[in-house]
Amino acid sequence: MGIMLCPADDDVVGPDISWSHCGFSLFRQWLAQAEGLVLREMVGFGGNRPWNSVTTTLAPLLDHPDDEGDLSAAQCAAMLPRLEAIISERVHTAHDPVLQRRTDDAGQLIDVMKYCVEKGIPLDFC
Repeated sequence: MGIMLCPADDDVVGPDISWSHCGFSLFRQWLAQAEGLVLREMVGFGGNRPWNSVTTTLAPLLDHPDDEGDLSAAQCAAMLPRLEAIISERVHTAHDPVLQRRTDDAGQLIDVMKYCVEKGIPLDFC
C-alpha cells in the first residue's frame, strides 16, 4: 500500500502521482533539503523544531500526514513556483539516476497541482 496524491473531484479522472511510503519519505526529504531543512529535525519527524520557525511555501506539503487530508488549490498554487524552481536548479545534474527520479516525481506533482489549481479543487492524499 502506498500514497497517492490526486484531484479531489471523484467525477473527473485527472492526473495523479503515487509513491511507496518510503519513496514519499525520500521525496519529502529531498524537497526539505532543497529548502535548507533537515526533515528529521522537524516536529512530526522526530525533531523539536516547529514548522512555524521555517519560511517555505512547501511547508504544507512537507508537514502533511502521509495518507489523509488534502491541500487546497490555493496552497497548490503557492507551492508551484518553488517546485518549478527546484527542478530548474537541478537540471544540470540530471545524469544522476536518483536525482532524475526526484525531479521526475516533482514534475508529476506539478502536473497534478496545476490541474487542481485550474479546476479549483483540492489535492487529496490517499
